[in-house]
Parts: sequence; structure tokens; C-alpha cells
Amino acid sequence: MVFPRPGKTVIIVIAVLSVLAGLRAWQLYGYVFKANVQKNYVLYITEKTSFDMVVDSLETHHVMKNMKAFKWVARRKECRDYIKAGRYHFREGMSANQVVNILRSGLQEPVNLTFNNIRTPEQLAGVVSRTLLADSLSIMGLFDREVIGEYGFTPETFPAMFIPNTYEFYWTTTARQFGDRMKKEYDAFWNEARLKKAAELNMTPVEVATLASILQEETNKQSEKPRIAGVYLNRLRKGMLLQADPTVKFAVGDITLRRILHRHLDTDSPYNTYLYPGLPPGPITFPEIQSIDAVLNYETHNLYYFCAREDFSGYHNFARTHAEHERNAARYHAALDSAWRARREAREN
Repeated sequence: MVFPRPGKTVIIVIAVLSVLAGLRAWQLYGYVFKANVQKNYVLYITEKTSFDMVVDSLETHHVMKNMKAFKWVARRKECRDYIKAGRYHFREGMSANQVVNILRSGLQEPVNLTFNNIRTPEQLAGVVSRTLLADSLSIMGLFDREVIGEYGFTPETFPAMFIPNTYEFYWTTTARQFGDRMKKEYDAFWNEARLKKAAELNMTPVEVATLASILQEETNKQSEKPRIAGVYLNRLRKGMLLQADPTVKFAVGDITLRRILHRHLDTDSPYNTYLYPGLPPGPITFPEIQSIDAVLNYETHNLYYFCAREDFSGYHNFARTHAEHERNAARYHAALDSAWRARREAREN
């Protein structure tokens, strides 16, 4: 059969349609694969965040060069029904397709959570909630007696489980997931080498952490920590009272006390090591790695006393005998009195 040759009009129409189809295909290819993100942007999505809210955020912050392209790709991939909660980092040069895939798959980037210098559960909860989605109230729920028991601790010893450091978490980490991770990190921290050193001290990891917490409150001079740890261990071995000022501050309920008075020493609390022998029931703060390792790697010596230096440098004078210690203490208290008088005179003038 012989087909009639198409007319010029038909050929032109076909050509035009082919060109238009090609242009449309090129446009759609651009929608999907061309660079669309024009600046780095971090987007936070909760369970209550809708797709329209995501679009509004991207538009408000001018993240996309072509929002029409993003919406088209999102619609084709049914992104509206599949966005997942998370913290998403969109980088300059990403395509709409990459952004949609990230949202659909929940491909988060972890965040760094750092906590140190923590004294109370409330402080810890505040730091964690400022980095993770979990709020401080849910973090405080970890300190419920029943939950603490599930981790194998008591309310007094529980701070030992939280090893201050920098950790990577997903922003959507729940309070319980945070607690589980901390227990895992605690178990990893107390490796065979550290457990062996603790056993040589005839101490459990929690007891080491308890002594480390006192050490941490005594000084921020890392070079002195092993020596002070040695003093405490010498006193424990001799059956002497620790007489550690930080434990009195904890017993009084004011860790910021600058000067311990005789009335503070009479505070009846198992944490008051001026009254009760041995270690307190648990850590008085959240001991850091340097403090724990200072106990495990303590300095061997025959020193039993130490007192802050009279130059207020933060360092200490050490002594073997009580008489020598009394002389050191007298110099320090004289310096304190002198400084107090100088401040009073300055105020009066």
C-alpha cells in the first residue's frame, strides 16, 4: 500500500510539536536535576510540621532559585505525604530532586552535643534540650527513680553514668534514646584498662567517679588533679576523714560557697565528709574524663593535706603533717582577711 506524502502543514506541525516536547523535556529535566538551592540552609521539621509549612519556610528564607520546580518535583514524588521529622541541611547547589529525596527519606545530618561543667540534672537537661528536639522536662524524666533503676544505678550514683564529652546525635533523639546512648558510652568508657586500675584501688567505677567529682570541684588545674587524688586516696587508706570542702558545699546546698565556716562543717548529711568517713553516697557533680583519669592515674606520695595558696592562683600548698598544713592554712586565711579588708576600704572610699 502506498501512503500519501504528508503535506507541508503537517510536517511543520510535527516539527513544532517536537520542538515544544523537547523544550518541555528540557524544562522538566531542569526542574529535577539542575542546581536549585542558592544558599546553605538548615530546616527543622517536627511531627506537627506540614508540607505547606516547609514550603513557606523555604520561600520566606529564599532558599530555592525556582520554587515552582521544587513544588513540581515534590508533587510528582508525593512528598506532601511522606516528609519526616528531622534536622535537614540543604547545601548550595543541591537540586530540587535532592531536597525532596532528603525530606522523603528522613536523611538527617547529626548534630554535636557537648556537655561539661555540669553540676545538676537540671543543668544537664537544659544543655541537652538546647541541642536536641527532646525538651528539658522529658530529659528530667530520666532521673525518675524507676528509670534510674532500669539503668542499674541509684538516684545518688546516677550522675556517674553521664560522661561529659562531645557526642553526635540526630536532632530527633528522644530522652530515652539519649539515656540509652549515655549508658552505652558509660560501658564503653569503663574498658578493661580502666576497670583494672579501679580494681587496683579497690574501688568500683562509681566510687572512682564519686572521688573524681570531689576532685573536679576542688581544682580546675589539670596538672594538680593527680596529686590531689593521691592525697584523698592516702587519707582513705589511713581511715582519715576526707574533709573535702566541696562535699560540705553540696551538703549545705550551695556549691558556690566561697568560704566554709564552722557552722557549715556541722551540717548533718552523708555527703559531709567532715562528719562521715569514707566517700559520699555518690558524685556531687558530673565528673569529667580528666578528673576520672586523674584518680585512676593518681600521684604516689606521702601527702595528706592541701590548702589553697595565699596568692589566689588556684593552685595549692601540700603538706605531710597537720602542723605544716595549719601553717599553710593560716597564710591563706590571712590573705583572705587582707583581701576582704581591702575591698571594704575601697567601698568606703
